[in-house]
Amino acid sequence: MTNSDALLSPTWLVEPKDLNFVDDKIWPKNLARSGSGEVLIAGVPVSQLATMYGTPLMVIDQSDFEARSLEVKAAFETSASGKTSAKIYYAGKSLLTTEIVRWVDKAGLNLDVSSGGELAIALAGGIDPARIGLHGNNKSSSEISRAVTAGVGAIVIDSEIEIERIASVAGAQGKKQGVRIRVNSGVHAHTHEYLATAREDQKFGIAISDVPAFVEKIRSLSSLNFLGLHSHIGSQIFSVDGFIESVTRLLPLHKKLLEKGPVPELNLGGGFGINYTVADDAPSIAVFAEKITEAVFDKCQELGIEVPVLCFEPGRVISGPAGVTVYNVGTIKDVLVTVENGTGSRKYVSIDGGMSDNARPSLYGANYSAMLASRSSAARPAISRVVGKHCESGDVVVRDCYLPEDIGPSDLLAVAATGAYCHSLASNYNYLPRPAIVGVLNGQSKLIMRAETEADMFARDPGYQIEQTR
Repeated sequence: MTNSDALLSPTWLVEPKDLNFVDDKIWPKNLARSGSGEVLIAGVPVSQLATMYGTPLMVIDQSDFEARSLEVKAAFETSASGKTSAKIYYAGKSLLTTEIVRWVDKAGLNLDVSSGGELAIALAGGIDPARIGLHGNNKSSSEISRAVTAGVGAIVIDSEIEIERIASVAGAQGKKQGVRIRVNSGVHAHTHEYLATAREDQKFGIAISDVPAFVEKIRSLSSLNFLGLHSHIGSQIFSVDGFIESVTRLLPLHKKLLEKGPVPELNLGGGFGINYTVADDAPSIAVFAEKITEAVFDKCQELGIEVPVLCFEPGRVISGPAGVTVYNVGTIKDVLVTVENGTGSRKYVSIDGGMSDNARPSLYGANYSAMLASRSSAARPAISRVVGKHCESGDVVVRDCYLPEDIGPSDLLAVAATGAYCHSLASNYNYLPRPAIVGVLNGQSKLIMRAETEADMFARDPGYQIEQTR
């Protein structure tokens, strides 16, 4: 490590002994380097993918995605075995296309959606509507109507007004709609402020004290079927403690509700964390499953109640590690940076995408990992920052990493763990088209979301359309 690197490198970032090493802690299971040093994803060279589909390009290792789906399902089903059963809902908000829906369906997972648009994609993907759950703090009447008409298995109630809305639509169709109540338990994960979604002063959920009256109202309506409580404590969670505390708070309420009727399920949400850098140490999903279900069993035994069916909603832990974004390198600058203890040099590597295809670093200060993908390099590691091409100083994709000193224009750069919340949060900032998504499997690639074009972006602008006809 040079003096410059020591000055500018964060304490968690360790200079790699080999810049060409592929760490399976971060990268997809089927990513490797060829004999020439080029990165292959499921046997497909990144240069071939870039030529066929352009860059930026999101690549999803299908086998990895499906394996993680099955791993999550098996972990919770095994932990619940003998005392109850487990339902796994893939959180579609992390990454959703019709092809992804088919992978989820094939793995035997249910599907969680959060809007009418996500519901439309889910239905188009062919999954049984009875295996879909609909979330949202402000579901419109049309979204509710679409869900009930389609036969969605569960709708999560987030406010009192939704009770009447759902009951009215279901009653008009002569249906009995399954519903859950999202409870604001006051438990939140120790993550970024914007990711904490179970605190008292925020938009999601219903206070514990209000739940009994709401459930009584639900049970009084013949068109609704109360399934149970729902809780979601946050995202990118590494500690099981928050889930256990949520169990401790929810099960006494669950017991109270049992006094007047059945409460077949308990949904504890998702938010299980993944590794974005070598410094991260996310527990395996098996650890989460074992400790959470054990806490539920123990608390139910203490309360003298039957263990409910346990529901979970993992998203990131399935889609995140399976995704890689490939960029083309453009301009490069070595910038002198003055810090408290001296002056160092940081390499700014500009790519052909940015915050429009990965908003998480700008929104949440999220850290990512990057590597030179089109070739190997024997050059020394240089402390680097990967930045986008947007007119925004905060347009940073990888804030701190080591890249080869000889990285140059037209090299391909890969960023790890971009399968979750990158495409979902993508925008057209500065009128950049959103990139394509490609699935790779056994040496073959398949387009699952084509890249946007300028024509796609401008199609909604009537002035542009008029100008083009002149």
